Amino acid sequence: MSLASALFVLLAACVSFLTTTPAAADGVGKCTATKGAVVAVDFGPFGGKVVSGCDTTPTTGYDLLRDAGFTTTGTQHDGPAFICRIGHGTFDSGTQYPTPDKESCVLTPQVTAYWSYWIASPGQDDWTYSPYGAMARKLENGDVDAWVYGGTDVGGSTGAPTFSPADVRKGDIHTPDPGMPTGGPGKIDVAAAATWLTGRLTDGERVVDDGATTPNYSLTADTAYALAAADGKSATLEKVTGFLAAHVADFAYPNGTDQAPDATAVARLALLAEATERDPRAFGGRDLVDLLTKNVCAAGPESGEATPGCTAKGDFRASSYTEGQALSVLALVRAGVTPPAATIDRLTQLQCKDGGVTSILIRTGEYCDGDPASTGLVALVLHKTGGHEDAVAKARTYLTKAQREDGAFPGYTGSTTGSVTATAYAAQALRALGDTKRAEAAVGWLSRHQLKGGGFGFEETDTDPAVYATPPAVLAGAGTTLAILTTKRPTPPSTPPTKKPTVSPSAPAPGAGPDLKKGVAYLTKGTNLKGGQYYGDGFGTGRADFGLTIDGAYALAATGLNNAKLRGIVDFLDHRGKDGAGRTVDDWTSIGTSYAAGGSIGKTALLAEAVGRDPRHFAGHDLIAALAKAVCAKASKAPDRSCAAKGAYTYAPSVFAQSLAVMAQLRAGEKAAAAQPLSYLESLQQSSGAWPSLIPSTNDSDVDSTAIAAMTLDLAGGAKADKSVAKGLAWIASKQLADGGFPGAAGDSVNSAALAVQALSLDAGKYAAKIAKARKFLASQQNTDGGFNVAKGGQHGSDLRASTQAVSGATGISFGTLERSLTGTSQQPTPSPSGSAPDIITTGQSGGGDGGATGDAGGAGGTAPGGDGGVLASTGAQVGTLAAIAALLVLAGWRTVVVARRRTATGSGR
Repeated sequence: MSLASALFVLLAACVSFLTTTPAAADGVGKCTATKGAVVAVDFGPFGGKVVSGCDTTPTTGYDLLRDAGFTTTGTQHDGPAFICRIGHGTFDSGTQYPTPDKESCVLTPQVTAYWSYWIASPGQDDWTYSPYGAMARKLENGDVDAWVYGGTDVGGSTGAPTFSPADVRKGDIHTPDPGMPTGGPGKIDVAAAATWLTGRLTDGERVVDDGATTPNYSLTADTAYALAAADGKSATLEKVTGFLAAHVADFAYPNGTDQAPDATAVARLALLAEATERDPRAFGGRDLVDLLTKNVCAAGPESGEATPGCTAKGDFRASSYTEGQALSVLALVRAGVTPPAATIDRLTQLQCKDGGVTSILIRTGEYCDGDPASTGLVALVLHKTGGHEDAVAKARTYLTKAQREDGAFPGYTGSTTGSVTATAYAAQALRALGDTKRAEAAVGWLSRHQLKGGGFGFEETDTDPAVYATPPAVLAGAGTTLAILTTKRPTPPSTPPTKKPTVSPSAPAPGAGPDLKKGVAYLTKGTNLKGGQYYGDGFGTGRADFGLTIDGAYALAATGLNNAKLRGIVDFLDHRGKDGAGRTVDDWTSIGTSYAAGGSIGKTALLAEAVGRDPRHFAGHDLIAALAKAVCAKASKAPDRSCAAKGAYTYAPSVFAQSLAVMAQLRAGEKAAAAQPLSYLESLQQSSGAWPSLIPSTNDSDVDSTAIAAMTLDLAGGAKADKSVAKGLAWIASKQLADGGFPGAAGDSVNSAALAVQALSLDAGKYAAKIAKARKFLASQQNTDGGFNVAKGGQHGSDLRASTQAVSGATGISFGTLERSLTGTSQQPTPSPSGSAPDIITTGQSGGGDGGATGDAGGAGGTAPGGDGGVLASTGAQVGTLAAIAALLVLAGWRTVVVARRRTATGSGR
């Protein structure tokens, strides 16, 4: 028995081995900004407060917890490195949470309920979702750690501590704000609201305030937005838009055409033109885009040369309010014009310290008081423009704190009354930022305050509807915003999406993409591909990383550049070859046990299908029958975590795992058996076109997951699937960065770019330019040894996981259509455990893997499964992936979810 196996038996037999006892706590007061490290643990979900402590001689994050007086328990599956429970003597007599009746700590915890790990470097006042496990994090003086119980998304953009690192350093941590709102969901009757608004129009074309004789052009434009959101193209909308086009001068030049135009009015008109498929450069005889760009303030009054209508540099003249500034920036962006940098910077200058945004154009140093409506609008615009993630994150934090338990938002600081306008704008922003649950709670509140007849009042206590409040509620209810509003409806492509890449995958055009021959040489060299049969787990244990091994096989199959090595991997898996720890692929899939992992089984079956093997007789099993058995009839209830939902597969709660398994069933001709899983996959698509990373959804929008889901639906075919694919591809295309890369949890990610290439190649004719740009990006991230970096701007050095995806993705071949004949190759010998040498990891190389297809999963908290990674203390060699990966390779559990939460900045996957 190997040492690893012996330890596992010992752990299973004696749980007490996993529980650590604390040393005497130093107390936060003994640590300073230059001496010691501090840790805070939030017991809020269990009725406690935040407890903190310090270690004056810090070593690792794991030891910091112990030396600060905390006790921890790992899982039987993963060992003490995966922190499953935490306790402290000052809270509930030292009881560790979650308690055994809530979490058994046998397998890895589910993504929605685990201890996530957050870190901050000396002087840093923002939290980072830890890319390392607690045992792997090497501390420096001044470091701050935090542990929060709950859920996160794949990139750690949700679930962060509600207190700051500075609060921890000062020992001034308050009880965290309330969690998710509990207000029930609801649906706004958008049609009724649109009908009510239509009834408020004079002559069916304009809004006239009660007692007035002249049109209210702003409310007329707002009404047009609502009609576009509710009905798309319509005769009424056409009439209203025509009226505004005929009165551009009246609306845009309230002080006369010899004066500067009102930027807010110009922006409203431009946005209406853009939403209704008209030209904002020729709307009502005016070039609205030119009017905006020519009326940007070069300076404010402080310059001594005051320009009328200018409060500060970067203002759009005569804006006066934040709304006008934001709408003007948005109008330029939607017109395809890059707004002057000063105009965007001006929006960030309106953000207060708490993350809220003030409604008026204040000058630097003036009193700043934010409100949810202004904050929501500005967050939406900054998210659309990109490049101001910190400001967006702060705005999002402000909104989550401002939201009431019932889902509503107050209109201003100090108010306790729910405001329709504030709630509507906040809902739009939160949905755009991926915080779907909070957005749905806000929309639910709005639906309960829709008045008889369809309109909305200003506040929850109002009984009379108002035109001003109704349009933003309609947009929120329709799931759209001014950033994306359009009357254009997607139409199915006239020709089927391209199934094959336009460029030969084995011989790409010179300079058009990465060198696939060098990439394959890197993947197959002896120090990487152990014995020519598998990749190691990256921890020197001799264990195979079966998920990564199959990823490598996919890459070799896609290129066809080394079929002999591909045959070696396939034979090793098919013949159930044993790794250096005596394990076979069965230990990874857990097939035939109560912990069978559907995603892993599907991934294995898909490889068999791709190389012409029979998945019904592969690795000694009928993998297709096992997949059918793994389809969940309903969601399981805690503590059973086998099924995330009806139609999901057992122990496979990620979009990647779901997609791979569905593809395997479809390719095996099991369309009926795949119907429910396919339907569930389709249901996860968001209104934007994106898919989340995890199941159940954590409300993030993920390029990698959207790409694999699009490949799956493309394979499924049909009008409904084609429409979903087209929407998903459009969303992916919209996320391409200026350098050709795509955002992933690791940053400007190689994995995400590669998967995007595969997905966009489903319609290569339409997205040829973006594909070429992404392949060029991949080429820029290829190293001299043929391998690829994890991400641009990250740690330089070839990474196995990123390299498998880069090579596979650069071909543009979908996993759903991947085929490679092994005819002409010879059978490879199957190695025994004794013939396998332990892994030796060198700087820049990372092992590790998971149960899913390749993908970018990004940094994760130190408590995610396996929890170890980083730099080996004895050698300084980069491990680069997580010990969590080991968890994914032994027993069932939330394999794919685990890696999605725990991938380090030097490794990625699904």
